[in-house]
Amino acid sequence: MDTSTGAVPLQRTGPPGRPGVTSRRPARVRPWLAVWGAVFVCSWGGNQFSPLLLMYQERAHYSTLLVNAFLGVYVLGLAPALLVAGSLSDRHGRRPLMLVGVTAALVGSGLLALGPFGAGYLAAGRLCSGITVGIAMAVGNSWVKELSQGRYDPVADAGSGARRASLAFTLGSGSGALVAGCMAQWGPVPEVLPFLVHIAVAVPFLIVVLRAPETHTSGGVTGPWWRQLRVPSAGHWRFVRVVMVSAPLVFASAAIAYGYLPTQLHDATGRWGLVFATAATVVALGVSSAVQPIAGRVHSVSSARGLVVAVLVMTVGIAVVALAIAADSVWIGLVANAVVGAGMGIALVSSLLEVQRIASSRDLAGLTGVFYAVAYAGFLAPAVIAAVAAVAPVTAILLVVVGLGLVAWVLVGVSSRRHLPAAAAGVGPDDPTAHLG
Repeated sequence: MDTSTGAVPLQRTGPPGRPGVTSRRPARVRPWLAVWGAVFVCSWGGNQFSPLLLMYQERAHYSTLLVNAFLGVYVLGLAPALLVAGSLSDRHGRRPLMLVGVTAALVGSGLLALGPFGAGYLAAGRLCSGITVGIAMAVGNSWVKELSQGRYDPVADAGSGARRASLAFTLGSGSGALVAGCMAQWGPVPEVLPFLVHIAVAVPFLIVVLRAPETHTSGGVTGPWWRQLRVPSAGHWRFVRVVMVSAPLVFASAAIAYGYLPTQLHDATGRWGLVFATAATVVALGVSSAVQPIAGRVHSVSSARGLVVAVLVMTVGIAVVALAIAADSVWIGLVANAVVGAGMGIALVSSLLEVQRIASSRDLAGLTGVFYAVAYAGFLAPAVIAAVAAVAPVTAILLVVVGLGLVAWVLVGVSSRRHLPAAAAGVGPDDPTAHLG
């Protein structure tokens, strides 16, 4: 089998003694799908903890502030991984960095399984989970995109890479939350078993990644490795004024909807709190996955229409979260997660499409990493809200967040048709007139 193209070599068919017919049979597994699976299991590892926050609060008697800090601590591992891994993979190739990502997923789940021995193991496990998600988002998404074009997948359209990459993230995150939440509610040893299952699922992908075709072997820039950390396209006016403005809301809305909300509805959910937390996560990520195949229709090459719509929908979703808390309503909470999920799905696809047309061929993974680093900073929102809630009502705090979302919506709308890169504006992504400074 030709692993570089994902196709089986020409073979002759037909009965003996008759002229054979040459044909090319497609490989059973296309190269992009193998890397897609690796991103899937890394995303699984990053989000399996989310529905368990209520469990740790009730059974381990951790405070609301501490459990939400667990949710956000992995940003400390994620942000550096996003910023460093993408650029290093632009220099040394996708495969070695993704191997590190899958390994970090295994280590992270192993540490989380030791959580009953102390909060330190949970914090360390979340840190490793952040590293694996950071690598998967920056390196894995770029790898999926590169394997979704040219000789690797000649029938794919231009937006296939972005849609496939964002779908791997949301389906992986949703699967991790669903499996962990159900095991925590009904399975034995709920503080351990979900993480052991993830380890069993992730181990085979060490081999899968080793066999996937390498797509980036240019070697990057010469000189010390830290020179590769510079991402020139991050200074593009459109990236700064459109993508970075909308990015924090993507995961802030998600963390508030399915991370923070379940801890506020514990009186309404009672002993079914873990079920609600799991359902909220699955609803948000399930809706996000469902809208992504059609999100490309909302996106526009001549404006930021996709992000304008996404920011407004996510902001409305946060407002519905505030309503759910005020009404102490489980059903309104599920509606809030559905609304947030719809906005998140559109935002992920549109953001990645914007990143892919802004980035040069030399810093695609690096710019993808910068986008996700800014976006994942939103996961700190529940910890900040929990801290401020000591001196202000939660609903009032959420209304302030809604106000910030509306400001972001206006700013993205104002810059929607400005600084268009590449074909849309008649300049290439390396045109210095399109960059800051």
